[in-house]
Amino acid sequence: MKNRIMARSTFIFLTFFLTGFCLSGQNIQEISVPVFNDRYSELVKQLEAGKTDIDYREFRDSFIESRQFVVASNKRNEFDKLKKEMFVQLNNSNSQEVISITKAMLSIDYTNILAHKILRQTYNLLGDTLNAQKYRTIQFGLLNSIVKNGDGTSFKTAWHVIQVNEEYFILQMLGVEVLKQSLIVKDGKFDKMDVKTEDGDTKSYYFDVSKVFEGYDRQRIK
Repeated sequence: MKNRIMARSTFIFLTFFLTGFCLSGQNIQEISVPVFNDRYSELVKQLEAGKTDIDYREFRDSFIESRQFVVASNKRNEFDKLKKEMFVQLNNSNSQEVISITKAMLSIDYTNILAHKILRQTYNLLGDTLNAQKYRTIQFGLLNSIVKNGDGTSFKTAWHVIQVNEEYFILQMLGVEVLKQSLIVKDGKFDKMDVKTEDGDTKSYYFDVSKVFEGYDRQRIK
């Protein structure tokens, strides 16, 4: 009888312990798909379901036109705080928190390339190859929808962006230091970025920011 009671107590303890462990391991919120009946919401739902074969430039443009863009504009301070905390948790090697934070960021703005990159790298670190591949596909789908449509070295071949953070993500990927930024209005609106390369040379990259200003206009009339 005594052994039976001890065995039952051990079973209850282990069940409680393992249940608690599983719950703590699941302290990772899911990405919230916007409830709006628009193209952006539809594509976020599709991407989260793993259907990543989409037109990523259309997807990025759909964000500017969506109701979620207005929501994201109102949550800019919250997004910036999440981004700052993401780097803190990265430095602390706290993978679970990094995943939770990046998913919170993507719930606000699913087009954010940096959040997809960090989420992909974290899943890869944890050995979750399925999710790592999913967010890698999305990350490079978003990135290539910008850089595959020109080389960024002239007005004619400028990279089309919808948000300023895309400009700085690309320049960071190129490993250059920004020396000067100039807004030029010439058959459109362009950011001219004068940079220093890793070799110490200077050059300029051009970004078509017409959509960025469309976004600014939407924020003013919201």
